[in-house]
Amino acid sequence: MIDTHCHLNDPRFEDDAPAAAKRARDAGVVGFLIAGYDFPSSAKALKLAEIPGAWVAAGIHPHDASCINETPDWENALADALKSSPRVAALGEIGLDFHYMHSPKDVQEEAFRLQIRLAHALELPVTVHTRAAEDRSIEILREESLPPAGAVLHAFTGTPEQASRAVAMGCFIGCTGMVTFGKADALREMLRAVPLDRLLLETDCPYLAPHPLRGKRNEPALLTYVRDAVAQLFGCSPEEVARQTTKNALTVFTAMKEELGNG
Repeated sequence: MIDTHCHLNDPRFEDDAPAAAKRARDAGVVGFLIAGYDFPSSAKALKLAEIPGAWVAAGIHPHDASCINETPDWENALADALKSSPRVAALGEIGLDFHYMHSPKDVQEEAFRLQIRLAHALELPVTVHTRAAEDRSIEILREESLPPAGAVLHAFTGTPEQASRAVAMGCFIGCTGMVTFGKADALREMLRAVPLDRLLLETDCPYLAPHPLRGKRNEPALLTYVRDAVAQLFGCSPEEVARQTTKNALTVFTAMKEELGNG
């Protein structure tokens, strides 16, 4: 399996990120993408890239989008970070969050558009955070056009119709431990609208620990809970889910392909 979105760069892993990575490998997680969300977290992710199985995404999260007005030459700084290591597999996480509104809408949208354009220039896929902004995120991706390398709607919680539109555009959909939550019927209904060949497994750790571990620190080793829940949802074996989602991950995150095979 591949954990296509995790945050071993979070302070909650300050003392044991390598140990958490080893537990993941022992659980069958052969690779994991450590996602940045601002300049410090992206730099931390790059430092963690030396851990076996680790890959990196660097980008500016919508919560931190205001930094584009506060950081001179931020686009060149981000481009330099993305070009600094062969372990960089994506630009992200980027997107829109109209729920918390830590940055104004217009600033979020500007940062989102500019980073999509940077992904085009650097031939990288994007991993997209969208909350209370699903329609607008899909619209902007369409207006800017998907990077040829691809796009992932990370931890997506939109409607079946929104998921179908995104998949028709060429997006992949990220599935987290939320699929195991007892009251997540709407999420499971949406996931049924996503073909298995467009689905990715994520932990988003340290967040979204799966049932029955909700409230605890999540980590990549717990991706097995997501795999098993998806298998139950699709009526197939956990092995089939692992095989197909790994193939999907290597399709979009091509930097991983030489090392991890063809799925």
